[in-house]
Amino acid sequence: MNNRKRIVIGFCGLPGSGKSTAIKAIKDFGTVINMGDLVRKEAKKLNIPETDENLGKISRLIREREGKGILAKKCVDLIQKSENNIIFIDGLRSWEEVEIFRKMWQFPIIAIKTNVRKRFKIISKRNRKDDPKTLKEFKRREKREIELGLKDVIRRADYKIRNSSTKEMLKQKTTKIVKKIIEKNYN
Repeated sequence: MNNRKRIVIGFCGLPGSGKSTAIKAIKDFGTVINMGDLVRKEAKKLNIPETDENLGKISRLIREREGKGILAKKCVDLIQKSENNIIFIDGLRSWEEVEIFRKMWQFPIIAIKTNVRKRFKIISKRNRKDDPKTLKEFKRREKREIELGLKDVIRRADYKIRNSSTKEMLKQKTTKIVKKIIEKNYN
């Protein structure tokens, strides 16, 4: 498939910012590739329980062993095998990952921003196996992701969405930006 005709859009945000909700709004437009799923897949392969701490260690180990951009490289392989021309990358963590995608595509980035209180509340409700259960665990996870370079990706994002009201409003804002990106790239 011709890379120039592909639209690949990245999503980033601190833990619990609302990325999953934002992506739910536009998932029917294309294919979603979740970078965290690659780490969870590695945990399953190694038969390691999917706790926040374990996934953090695996993520760090993979990056130390194979380079900071390894998850992005694995995503590029998945994108190239995809039948879809529109792909959403969920969970960017570093600028090195962004650069790998930008070697292939224009790759605009959408950052979801939310205050810490709301983010912890979101994570507490979603009940994933690897979600932190306490504020201390939550802060530890946030620190780990910031150390990977996430704040830089958020700061340099092409579009920023403030998730400060309802899920519906977040979905509307996301849909509007994604439609704008698609129209710009297909016209």
